[in-house]
Amino acid sequence: MSIRTRALAAVLGVSVLLAGCADSPAATEPAAPASPTDAAVETSPPAVEPVEQVTVRLASLKGPTTMGLVDLIRNAQDEPAPDAPRYEATMYGTADEVVPQLIQGEVDAALIPANLAAVVHARTQESGSPGIAVAAITTLGVLEVVEAGDTVHSVADLAGRTVLSTGKGTTPEHVLNHVLRSNGLEPGSDVLVEYRSEATEVAALLATTPGAIAVLPQPFVTVVTTQNPGVRTALRLTEEWAAVSPDSELVTGVLVVRQAFAAEHPETVARILADVDASARFTNEHPAEAAVLIAEAGIVPAPALAEQAIPACNITFVAGEEMHALLSGYLAVLHEADPASVGGSLPDDDFYHRP
Repeated sequence: MSIRTRALAAVLGVSVLLAGCADSPAATEPAAPASPTDAAVETSPPAVEPVEQVTVRLASLKGPTTMGLVDLIRNAQDEPAPDAPRYEATMYGTADEVVPQLIQGEVDAALIPANLAAVVHARTQESGSPGIAVAAITTLGVLEVVEAGDTVHSVADLAGRTVLSTGKGTTPEHVLNHVLRSNGLEPGSDVLVEYRSEATEVAALLATTPGAIAVLPQPFVTVVTTQNPGVRTALRLTEEWAAVSPDSELVTGVLVVRQAFAAEHPETVARILADVDASARFTNEHPAEAAVLIAEAGIVPAPALAEQAIPACNITFVAGEEMHALLSGYLAVLHEADPASVGGSLPDDDFYHRP
C-alpha cells in the first residue's frame, strides 16, 4: 500500500469514529441530574389524616355488669392506641344515679337493667331528648330468693311473708312481681315487699335478721351465703321465670349507647362492643385473675368470693339479631304483666342497635 493510500484510510477511520460519537446523546447532551425538589416529591410518604381519639364516658353498676368489665377498666388505665377509644369508666351503686346522666347526655354508654333501658327510651321519646339504643345483652338471670332459715322451698311458701329487695322500678321488682302473680300471689297483699336502695344493705339485713327473706342478685348471694352459714338460696328466679314463661329468657343487664353518640361515632361504638365482649370473655375464662380485679374494685370483699361467684353471675355478650330476639321476648312478657315496667308500650325498632 502506498503512502497516499495509507493516509486516506487513516482519515476515513477518524471520520467513522467521530460519526459514532456524534450519534450518542450521552456524549453530546449529558442528562441533567434530578433536582432536590423532584427527589423529595418522589420519596415523601403520602399525607396521613390525623385519627380522632374519642373519649367514651362509660357507666356501670356495682355487681355483675362491672364484674364483666374489669379487664376493660384495667386496660383503660394504659394509654390507648391512636385509633382506640379512651374510656372514662365509673361504677355506681344504683341505676337512679345513671339514668339522669344518660338522658342529659353526660354519659355515652352504660350497663343498666334491661327493663330500665326500655323505660328510659320511652321517656326520651316523649320529651324529644336524644334517645338510647340497646347494643348488647351483658347479663342474664342473676336473681335469687335467699332466706336466713329453711322455710321457703317454693313460690307458694312466700305467701304471708315479707321479702326484702333492691331495685324498685327495675328488673328485681318486675321479675319478682311476674313470678308471684304467675303463681297466684299478689305483691303488696299476699306478699309484702320492702325495698332498699342497695344490694349491700339488703345483704346486711339478711345476715343479721333471723328468718329474713330477700331477693338478691349475684355476687351478693355468694358473699352473704358464704359468710353466714345459716343463710341459703331458697329459689332461683331464673328457674321460676322459665317455669311460668318458657318461651322467653330472663334478661338482667344490657349495654346501651346514646343514639346521637352512635350516629356520630359508629366506628367507636363497634370498638366498644368488641371491647365489652372481650372483657366479658376474660372474666369467664380467667376467673382467678378477674377475681382479683373484682375485689380491688370493691364489688366483693375478697378474690376467693369473687371467683366463687363468677359462674353464677351469667356474664355474657349477645348482640345483633340474637340480642333483639331475647330482649324483645323478655320485654313482651313484662309488658303483658305491667306495661309501666317497660315505659308504657313496647319499644320500637330503633331501640335495638344494629351495627
